[in-house]
Amino acid sequence: MGRLEGKVAFITGAARGQGRSHAVRLAEEGADIIAVDLCDQVGTVAYPMATPEDLAETVRLVEALDRRIVADRADVRDIGALRKTLEAGIAELGPVDIVLANAGIAPMSLEEPTPDHWRDVIDVNLGGVYNTVEAARTGMVERGAGGSIVLTSSTAGNNGIGGDTPGGLGYAASKHGVVGLMRSYANILAPHRIRVNTVHPTGVRTPMIVNEVMEAVLAADPTMGQAMANALPVDMVEPEDISNAIVYLASDEARYVTGVMLPVDAGFSNKK
Repeated sequence: MGRLEGKVAFITGAARGQGRSHAVRLAEEGADIIAVDLCDQVGTVAYPMATPEDLAETVRLVEALDRRIVADRADVRDIGALRKTLEAGIAELGPVDIVLANAGIAPMSLEEPTPDHWRDVIDVNLGGVYNTVEAARTGMVERGAGGSIVLTSSTAGNNGIGGDTPGGLGYAASKHGVVGLMRSYANILAPHRIRVNTVHPTGVRTPMIVNEVMEAVLAADPTMGQAMANALPVDMVEPEDISNAIVYLASDEARYVTGVMLPVDAGFSNKK
């Protein structure tokens, strides 16, 4: 019997990368999944973002584990769309026990930056996390069964890294902001036995990092390269490493763990 047997998890940014890994890993532990992804391009993001085909592959992988999944396209910047997808998933799978606010973008490139780079990353990485929690928390509170919410931050959420561009500064600001949301929600939701934590990955081997655009940015800015220099002798961690930490935070093994910033960073932050 899996550690999350009978649970339902709501996951944003689930079409590929960390989000897909989380969906599959939680399904391996017995959870059913409500999966959301934009599956489209944000104008300021230079690397290719997820597609509807990517989301369909997440569905296939979860169903191959004999777990149920409801997947739909929605923009985390649109709380109405999130609520609609969440309600459809709950109608089919049952109430949500776990929320993973994972969706995020990194609008860095060698092109001339604009104020839109700042706005987009704040709106997605911080506003989208707020919208995700707000869409889910009322139902979780009313149900009265507790739960776990995990917000994806970054090593950029506890270190001054990201580069000197609107997109890079916005990325660091958004990931720091996620910690503030976590700490506030952890206090607000504690009386309802809903735990709220953040995970802080170093560079993760996903399409958001491993692409020609990000490789060029890292090569052009030595400080960006240093932002992924870990203490342990690994260049990046794998999506499954973050998923394993999230399984712990979502499980009863972490029933008294709330308000915590959990690094999965190969010792990067300790170097600082």
